[in-house]
Amino acid sequence: MQRTLEKMLLELLVGCVVGLLVLAGVAVMMGPNLMGSIRRLRKLRRPVRVPAVFQAPHREASVPGQNAKTQRVVVAAARLSTWLRAHGHEELSRELRGAAARLTTNEPAGLYALQTSLRKVRALDVEEGSQQRLKTLSTELRTAVQDRFEQLELLPFKRP
Repeated sequence: MQRTLEKMLLELLVGCVVGLLVLAGVAVMMGPNLMGSIRRLRKLRRPVRVPAVFQAPHREASVPGQNAKTQRVVVAAARLSTWLRAHGHEELSRELRGAAARLTTNEPAGLYALQTSLRKVRALDVEEGSQQRLKTLSTELRTAVQDRFEQLELLPFKRP
């Protein structure tokens, strides 16, 4: 019994040494690529980003030197754009975001682009349950755009 236990321990020790020698041989063969392979293995093990469920909601950042009414237009456009993207209207959402981004460089052109996008939003056909939310968001944006138009005296808007 004592003899077989010694043999088993010796075989285990020899097996470990052989395994380490094989790993050392693989490491020598890989050479400089070894560190890159280790980094790739580490990236596979843990995700780079936190899943979206655990992330804080994305807030639209406004430019600090921007007019308050312009900021209101940008925030309203971001809300409507996010809603449109969530409901499958990617193209119109992208157009709204582009028009809102144009406000920072050329405000009148951005306002006119937003007004054009709002006309397209009015023509959208959405299901009955979503219609009210779309109307609320588009009205909020339309009001903000009209207020900024009036403030810049670009177009005369008549209030009802």
